[in-house]
Amino acid sequence: MRCFLLIALSKHSFGHNFLSPLNTLRSTHSTLSHAFTRRLYPTIQMEETLRKALAEKQSAVDSQGNAVRALKAAKAAKADVDAAIEALNGLKLEKASIEKQLQAAVSGGGGDGSLNREAFRQTVNNTLERRLFYIPSFKIYRGVAGLYDYGPPGCAVKSNVLGFWRQHFVLEENMLEVDCPCVTPEVVLKASGHVDKFTDLMVKDEKTGTCYRADHLLKDFCNEKLQKDLSITAEKAAELKHVLAVLDDLSSEELGAKIKEYGITAPDTKNPLSDPYPFNLMFQTSIGPSGLSPGYMRPETAQGIFVNFKDLYYYNGNKLPFAAAQIGQAFRNEISPRQGLLRVREFTLAEIEHFVDPENKSHPKFSEVANLEFLMFPREEQMSGHSAKKIPLGEAVSRGIVNNETLGYFIGRVYLFLTRLGIDEDRLRFRQHLANEMAHYAADCWDAEIESSYGWIECVGIADRSAYDLRAHTDKSGVALVAQEKFLEPREVEKLVINPVKKELGLAFKGNQRMVVEALEAMNEKEALEMKATLESKGETEFLVCTLGKNVTITKSMVTISKEIKKEHQRVFTPSVIEPSFGIGRIIYCLYEHSFYTRPSKAGDEQLNVFRFPPLVAPIKCTVFPLVQNQQYEEVAKVISQSLTTAGISHKIDITGTSIGKRYARTDELGVPFAITVDSTSSVTIRERDSKDQIRVDVEQAASVIKGVTDGRTTWADVWSTFPHQSSASADDE
Repeated sequence: MRCFLLIALSKHSFGHNFLSPLNTLRSTHSTLSHAFTRRLYPTIQMEETLRKALAEKQSAVDSQGNAVRALKAAKAAKADVDAAIEALNGLKLEKASIEKQLQAAVSGGGGDGSLNREAFRQTVNNTLERRLFYIPSFKIYRGVAGLYDYGPPGCAVKSNVLGFWRQHFVLEENMLEVDCPCVTPEVVLKASGHVDKFTDLMVKDEKTGTCYRADHLLKDFCNEKLQKDLSITAEKAAELKHVLAVLDDLSSEELGAKIKEYGITAPDTKNPLSDPYPFNLMFQTSIGPSGLSPGYMRPETAQGIFVNFKDLYYYNGNKLPFAAAQIGQAFRNEISPRQGLLRVREFTLAEIEHFVDPENKSHPKFSEVANLEFLMFPREEQMSGHSAKKIPLGEAVSRGIVNNETLGYFIGRVYLFLTRLGIDEDRLRFRQHLANEMAHYAADCWDAEIESSYGWIECVGIADRSAYDLRAHTDKSGVALVAQEKFLEPREVEKLVINPVKKELGLAFKGNQRMVVEALEAMNEKEALEMKATLESKGETEFLVCTLGKNVTITKSMVTISKEIKKEHQRVFTPSVIEPSFGIGRIIYCLYEHSFYTRPSKAGDEQLNVFRFPPLVAPIKCTVFPLVQNQQYEEVAKVISQSLTTAGISHKIDITGTSIGKRYARTDELGVPFAITVDSTSSVTIRERDSKDQIRVDVEQAASVIKGVTDGRTTWADVWSTFPHQSSASADDE
């Protein structure tokens, strides 16, 4: 999730039964879901085949058109001309058929009138806004791009997601949770690299001054051509797809060159655009009335954990490994925010910093996730043009695809977290960062990407950030953020000693001396010994200083490198950090899309919207309806409501005179999984949302049955097999 420098950033205690209600609820509409998914996300191979077929058919149409004109010019017999025209018309019909298939493929729609991506997205968003899951902030003042308010059901979903995150990670992994300020002094973000490098490339309308994010304009152009210009060749389509694939790796010069090559102009005015230039995404502020202490609204929550490492390490008994976690708001001044909750200026992050000995990245609980098998997209598969494929996690670690067990363990835990929330496992993949995407210090990075109507969306970043962050804050603050391993007996160890000669380096590099010194001291043993050998043989060597972004010449007089035998009673080291970082808003939006479907009303005259949220995240777990307006039924409903409140189950009581079918439809649209209908004073029916099946239970049992299925202690299938069934023919008149 982090974007600075090089664009970087167990069996569950619930047991098997926790997943069963979700699987039961999904199974009812699995055919609809998978069919829709297949239509929504066509294969690349199909598109390429259709483009080639269209080009060939266009060539045939052109050739036959020339033949018709030649026959007419030669005043051929009418029968011959008519036959040629008939053949031409046939070819045009075949071309039109291919165009229709290609249009369906690139837009995500099917030939049977199914929704395409944009229409599906619009339907979902209209429902979300109408039912107040979220709405644009400051709406009566026409809103502000990139800012959204969560309404009552949206707040409930978010609260449930965060509650499960705490349970799944903080509680189960015994993490240390902290809560740090959103306002961060400049010196902290200077040390982390954000002040200098947390940027996106921006272009301006040369006449109006309107700003746009440069890579978004190029991305929109490529997608527009691919989806709407059916005349482009397969080769041109491949070129545009390659541009999309390497978009994040383009320099400002390369990005500007592509914008000029494709003739991209300002979307609103068609005016020419400036060359791309960097824009820092942090909101700047000042701390205190004097304005002399600069600060920023934090772009992530992680830095608060890093600067507190020393105290957290002490709190944990000076023992490693341990993890700290934080949930909080983060702020990024996006150049041109769009895509609803996916790219906003204020958002909720949930981040974990797991501190571990860099010499031992095994994990004691890795065996609990090793047998998980899910879609993984290693960098080798990406480079060779292949697709993601299912790989057992244990195999991925043993083969070195995933760098280490601790990183692999968190990848597995993230997979379990997302799928238990209700994310479709077939539309979830873990993509490994390419070498050019990772910061120089990172050992390995993976993104949990979820497929939505916008394409694949990065929702969780899981990175082995090595010891970079703690070292950076150690250097800037002068406070050693280190851990110790005490030896039972003193050890004689051979130590690599790198001694930069600061006087010589100061004369040679002046203001850049500190960065050169830091780079020399950060060398690993192999690099240092290679430098030593080169200096001894040649007297000088070229050395890359990453923070300067260039090579410098190091002479023999500027550094001494040696190995010495030392007796040590303890080992002092800077821990490595494994960081899972969760974009909560993105996860929630993808959950909305994955949970949404429509089904016909009983009369068949309209389509009804349904969110199939699992009980875990549903904004309301249960509704209580008196079948008709009746004083006795309403009293029973109030008794059940009190029982549900005592059991801690969120619910809604509806005593309006609206038909029961319409009340069911209203709550289905909110994703409420269960409805209790009071139709007598002794027993009630309980309806399950997706199957619309109903059981009959005694009034006194209603709350405990709902409690069992919403907590995951039992499943709807168990309940269905235990209690009498109720016919829904009379009541469920949607």
